[in-house]
This record gives sequence, C-alpha cells and structure tokens, in this order.
Amino acid sequence: MTLRADHVAGAAFVVFGIAVIALSGNLPFGQLSMPGSGFLPKIVATLLIVFGLVLVVRARESKAYSEISWSDGKHAAMVTAITTAGIAFYTVLGFLITMTLMIIGLLVIIERRRLLYAAAYSIVVVTITYASFEFLLKTPMPESPFSY
Repeated sequence: MTLRADHVAGAAFVVFGIAVIALSGNLPFGQLSMPGSGFLPKIVATLLIVFGLVLVVRARESKAYSEISWSDGKHAAMVTAITTAGIAFYTVLGFLITMTLMIIGLLVIIERRRLLYAAAYSIVVVTITYASFEFLLKTPMPESPFSY
C-alpha cells in the first residue's frame, strides 16, 4: 500500500479532533435548547474526525506522500510564526492592535503588498470585525492597555 497525502492529512485531522474532545471533556455540553460552552468544540471536533476519516477512505485519489513538493514550507512557517505572535499578544495588546498588526504583517512580510494598502485594508477589516462582535453580537473583545 502506498502512503498518500490524504492518508496523512486525514489521520492528522482525526488525531486533532480526538485531542479537542479530550481537552474539552470537562466543559458542559448542555442541551440543544441551551448549549453549554463545550457544545461547539465537541461538534467541530466530531466533524473533524468524520471528515478526516472520509479523507483517509478516499486517499487513493491523492498524490503519493513521497511526491509532495515541500517548496512552500518557508511560506507556511512564516504564516505560522506571525499567527503565533498574534495569539501571544492578543490578550496583552487587545483585539484592535493585535489583529491590525497581524494582518499588516501577513500582507507586507509574506504577501509583499505595499504598507499603505495593507494598513488601510487591515484597519477596515478589523474595524468591521470589532463592530460586528462588540455591537451586533454583544460580545466583549479584549481591550488594549490603552483602554480601546
């Protein structure tokens, strides 16, 4: 049997789904009429496991794992590094500053866009997202140390 790309990806999704269920095991599931905080993680993890298994079953349609080109690994590592920094500073700098800087970093450093356009795009996206969560969904977002 040839190990294929979808075998590896599907198995990774299954393992990740199982890990999420294990880590969210003590969160209350609730009921359909009143879901608890563990409802969404368990539903999403279950879907990850199901779709991961579908990938494994249909893996014969994908490339062999040994034929995959890893030339885009540097790009993926940079995206992971910038996103990790965003996660680390999210509660320290707040939503507005962290997400604005993260999107600018992704666009300027990785996608090689002009700083002015990246900043404008970032500010618009972050403002719309912030307004949607804060005012429409009434979900408080982490504030910056400067109180905004």
